[in-house]
Amino acid sequence: MSTRENPLPSRGQEWASFIPAKAIPFVKYLIDTHSFDLLIVNQRQTKHGDFRKLPNGRFQITVNNNLNKHQFLLTLVHEIAHHVTHQKFGKVQPHGIEWKTVFQHLMLPFLELEIYPKEMISHLANYLKNPKASTDSDVKLSLALRGNIAEEGKKFIFTLPFGCLFIFKSIVYKRGNKRRTRIECLNMNNKRVYLFNQNVEVKLYE
Repeated sequence: MSTRENPLPSRGQEWASFIPAKAIPFVKYLIDTHSFDLLIVNQRQTKHGDFRKLPNGRFQITVNNNLNKHQFLLTLVHEIAHHVTHQKFGKVQPHGIEWKTVFQHLMLPFLELEIYPKEMISHLANYLKNPKASTDSDVKLSLALRGNIAEEGKKFIFTLPFGCLFIFKSIVYKRGNKRRTRIECLNMNNKRVYLFNQNVEVKLYE
């Protein structure tokens, strides 16, 4: 397994074990067609992956190593779409119409039952009608990609009872009311209310 200090060569196939087997041929085609360095890195709390142009002029894509195969594939194609968008259109809005169109086009070959389970495909198809910067903003898709199972030792905020205390990024919060798509949570340190996506994973405060 690779870390930030040990990049995977973009034309190797070390990445193959991180995605569904049926997806390997087309991912290999995308990697062979476009020139970039692929790094599989340790988990980052703020993002699943990223794309950037390095000072030496090369392009780099990173993807977190803790993602399951379905999350990893979606994140990788998301970042490849940034690369292809940059190649085609130059500097544009990161998640603007150009990127959305490219991402939709690149994801279509992967919307197969042999790659994504039936329960994920409908949510994926709906998300791809107008893809956002993060799949986590789409609660139904995010939960489906995780199999509706939180990481060991954690719980989804929407499953917590009103008034329950939990820890997120070393800060204690109290779960409050649910708005249309997000949940109000009181920061117990500064007494401010913050809005959390329903599918955020947190630890119970004991």
